[in-house]
Amino acid sequence: MGADRERRGFAVVGAGGVGGLLGALLIRQGDEVTFVAPEPTVPVLNAQGLRVDSARYGRFAVAAHAVTRLTAPVDVCVVAVKAMQLEAAMERVPQDVLGEGVVVPFLNGVDHVDALRRRYGPAVVAGVVRVASTRTGPGLIEHSSPFVQVELALPGDLADRHRRRALHLERRLVAADVDVTVGDDELSMLWGKLIFLGPLALLTTRYGITAGEARTAHRDELVALIHEIAGVGRALGASLSPESTLDFFDSVPAAMRSSMQHDAAAGKDIELDAIGGAVLRAGDRTGVPAPVTRKLVAELLHGPPPPGL
Repeated sequence: MGADRERRGFAVVGAGGVGGLLGALLIRQGDEVTFVAPEPTVPVLNAQGLRVDSARYGRFAVAAHAVTRLTAPVDVCVVAVKAMQLEAAMERVPQDVLGEGVVVPFLNGVDHVDALRRRYGPAVVAGVVRVASTRTGPGLIEHSSPFVQVELALPGDLADRHRRRALHLERRLVAADVDVTVGDDELSMLWGKLIFLGPLALLTTRYGITAGEARTAHRDELVALIHEIAGVGRALGASLSPESTLDFFDSVPAAMRSSMQHDAAAGKDIELDAIGGAVLRAGDRTGVPAPVTRKLVAELLHGPPPPGL
């Protein structure tokens, strides 16, 4: 049998809101999925499987197979962990075990792609996902948005064997009723998500509000953030539309909250560096100022200034 035969299934690193949802959808349609997760999560998934409560897909449950470390090759390894968990996650997926498979990260921010390529080389195919989905407990996924939008970037110089495996993932996600777009502009794809996610995460977390409140009570800051991130991304070469981003923001459910906001409310570490920090670092490199982003990042790090200052 040829090495390119699509027979090895998928690995999903992280069984949280994104990884748990996508993995469960693939399992539901008959795909072979191995979850790679920390020790406390593995026995729960193996014993109880995954239960999904979705605004789009309804309620369903699937059996799950989980391990703490990948020990067999797969066609595609989806990485869906928080940015601060990435280093530990990579330790659970040895490069020699991955073999000819591709790594498709669905993380927030932009810096993780280079970090993964330093370990796995050109086998990393950048991806983004837009979804409101939360892990409410081990093996419990609450998907609250009416959409699951996935984008994959397959540039022209991507090796054929990697392209075939990435397109295999695309076909299986489409079969699972996930909206998937395939393009070739990685930079614009990554910054195209950050231009939406940055304002959503920073505003909802800083003020403890919903997306609907961010686009009404804090609209001036919302517009400023979108234009700041567009300016930074464009300076790097990304093609971005602030107007389209604002239109999309205005279309999301008013009650939508960000994953950063959920983590902050639960007392967990937040992805402030991966989201706001990435904008500021790129702005410093390109000389593009981002004062509203900088203010919100500082307030989330240290608390808001006292009244009157």
